[in-house]
Amino acid sequence: MLKKLHVAYKYLYHLNVIACIKIEKIKKMKTTKLGKTSLDIPAIALGVMRMGTRTPEEGAAAINAAYKAGVNFIDSADIYGRGNSEKVFGKALKLADVNSEDLFIQSKTGIVVGPNGSHGSLAYGSRYEFTKEHILDAVDGILKRMDINYLDCLVLHRPDILMDLEGIKQAFDILQATGKVRFFGVSNFNPAQFKMLQNAVSQPLMFDQVQFGLMHTGMVDFGLHTNMTDDASINHDGSLLEFLRMNHITLQAWSPFQYGTFAGTFINNPAFPELNKKLQEIGDKYSVGKNAVAAAWILKWPGQVQVIMGTMTPAHIVDSAKGADIELTNQEWYDLYFAAGHDLP
Repeated sequence: MLKKLHVAYKYLYHLNVIACIKIEKIKKMKTTKLGKTSLDIPAIALGVMRMGTRTPEEGAAAINAAYKAGVNFIDSADIYGRGNSEKVFGKALKLADVNSEDLFIQSKTGIVVGPNGSHGSLAYGSRYEFTKEHILDAVDGILKRMDINYLDCLVLHRPDILMDLEGIKQAFDILQATGKVRFFGVSNFNPAQFKMLQNAVSQPLMFDQVQFGLMHTGMVDFGLHTNMTDDASINHDGSLLEFLRMNHITLQAWSPFQYGTFAGTFINNPAFPELNKKLQEIGDKYSVGKNAVAAAWILKWPGQVQVIMGTMTPAHIVDSAKGADIELTNQEWYDLYFAAGHDLP
């Protein structure tokens, strides 16, 4: 179980000198439940997709800033930076003021990037793969790159239509029995895919990680436009929000501050003047930044939800984490929805 200490100590060995560093008091963050368990996880997580472009020292600064802000949950994937993000994370963790036992570390697998492709731009030679052999090999690779002994959670990235259900079951059983993985989840699965996999494996699936935020509201639009004939009424996800809420599955929101898929952030983007004006207005009311308000909008959803922030800038990490400190009113939630260019029937 995650340590619930508010003061931690770590001993560093450098140049044969033992240094005892006292870590500042750790902020207590709003939590949500880990799937159907009674375990608490922070409402905000740190995604390390961009850590592969940073130095280990910069990575350590990001980990420290997140941990001090109450964020002890790390999300990664084996394809981020073609594995380099996890390598840098492993080095950064050794420089940080925390160790792996202080963190809930999660990674994803299942996307194989071809020689001419990249994450977000898959090309010939790329595929999704959920075979037993691939999953087992992937976890070994993740543990080696991150230089840790086990994963708190393994998430299957994007659904493989050719998924071998029996192979996945065997892989999960082996990973759990050998202590390499504690919990399991999925990413970008619709309810039918989720139920199909859950029926095949012995372990409860804790998460479904999907894109969700003010500029990616399809799951909300469909529910609000029920029985209408406009584009917003089209069900693209199989009523995923309702499914997750009814079944006590934790929604993890990826790219919460992005528009499009990988087009960029809407925060302080001149292409979104009305949204940024409203974010600033509400942020001023609660004495927080725009990132925090955008995160709070997601956390207002009444199911079990966790926001995965992807910034590596300590100041932005601290600001985003404050989204767990505020509770938007219902009117503020809808005002932000309108400001983002959405409507009500």
